Amino acid sequence: MREQEHALPAGLGASASPASPTHWLERHFQLSARGTNARQETLAGLTTFLAMVYSVFVVPAMLGKAGFDTSSVFIAVCLTSAFGSLLMGLWANLPIAVGCAISLTAFTAFDLVLGQGLSPAVALGAIFLMGVIFTGISATGVRSWILRNLPAGIAHGTGIGIGLFLLLIAANEVGLVVKNPGPGLPVALGAINAMPALLSVVGLAAIFGLERRRVPGGILLVILVLSAVGLIWDPAVTFNGLFALPSFGGEHSLIGAMDIGGALNALVIPSVLALVMTAVFDATGTIRAVAGQAGQLDENGQIINGGRALTADSVSSIVSAGLGGAPAAAYIESAAGTAAGGKTGLTATIVGLGFLALIFLSPLATLVPAYATAPALMYVGLLMLGGVRKLHLDDTVDTMAGMVCAVFIVLTCNIVTGIMLGFCTLVIGRVFAGEWRKLNVGTLAIAIALAVFYLGGWAI
Repeated sequence: MREQEHALPAGLGASASPASPTHWLERHFQLSARGTNARQETLAGLTTFLAMVYSVFVVPAMLGKAGFDTSSVFIAVCLTSAFGSLLMGLWANLPIAVGCAISLTAFTAFDLVLGQGLSPAVALGAIFLMGVIFTGISATGVRSWILRNLPAGIAHGTGIGIGLFLLLIAANEVGLVVKNPGPGLPVALGAINAMPALLSVVGLAAIFGLERRRVPGGILLVILVLSAVGLIWDPAVTFNGLFALPSFGGEHSLIGAMDIGGALNALVIPSVLALVMTAVFDATGTIRAVAGQAGQLDENGQIINGGRALTADSVSSIVSAGLGGAPAAAYIESAAGTAAGGKTGLTATIVGLGFLALIFLSPLATLVPAYATAPALMYVGLLMLGGVRKLHLDDTVDTMAGMVCAVFIVLTCNIVTGIMLGFCTLVIGRVFAGEWRKLNVGTLAIAIALAVFYLGGWAI
């Protein structure tokens, strides 16, 4: 016991009995072994939670346009995010939060329901089938096989591209970058003197300074300060109380209302497969990028507890379908928490608990405006650009394929599209360079599958 006490970090010595909560946290999450502590993980979890809490408003709004009951969807998003994040944290021990994916929510609402005319119940059945297939792919090791056959350039390029994607999302959310209304390039500078854009830039610069000085919880501090500024000066940010009892939608509730039989229709199955294909590469790329950002890769470059992480991610979609929500996936906003120091599942556990509390504290979530979380997302995006130095510059084909992946993730606003172009350019480049022997069967199979997926018109 004496040796065990010496292995604990400061503050967890002899006073921390084997039965104490502190001792349990240390033992279960391996805090000291990963170079972190409970305080740092808690701050990281709160940072991730604040960075992704917008989903509880965005997802219901999108599904509401497709005829879903928004109150029921709000509860479903909270419960799905809580379940997925807690499973990821307590079981996989990784700082990766799970929630209802915005891209797959848009596909569900605007393609499946409004586009193809499916009822919300059949759409939920399609999500359930997607989750089952997705879990099967994860449990049988197919997703792990994909990760093992992900070339180094594309693996790093995915992280770089997601970083650029985060920058674009955050900048657009606050009006710093807008769609160009006139001819020429597709984007233009927004109203730089408007409050959201101005505060976002100031907040980003403040994060630079606080992180440089190694101020604990600097990112979270900026989010809280900007939220306070918004409450004082922004009429759109209002205090509506702290507590509200959850509403499950009553007779309009979609909990358990999924129509699996209707989703087995031959006309719906291609959409189910499109959901699966997108989720496999989108969520897998996100998990690897965040795990790498948190330093949770082994000596072979594989994700620590990767199998559990991938399964936790996919099972969450099954749960979400039963609750009446959108497909679930690992959130790239988790990188905000890893940037704040998150390295273990305690970060994700804090996120999960936050979403559970949000069911009863929904009015409080409206106090965090977009310009309060945008600086954190932009900072994370900039950090992820550091993956450029990990590219093998002596292997130009691999490097350029990785850069193609990165650039087209942001140009198309689609992670899977970037990965597809990266794989295809790598294979073709190797052939023309006379380096086809460097290609393995796995890389070739993935490239062909992605090419067929896109050329067949099934891509989301």
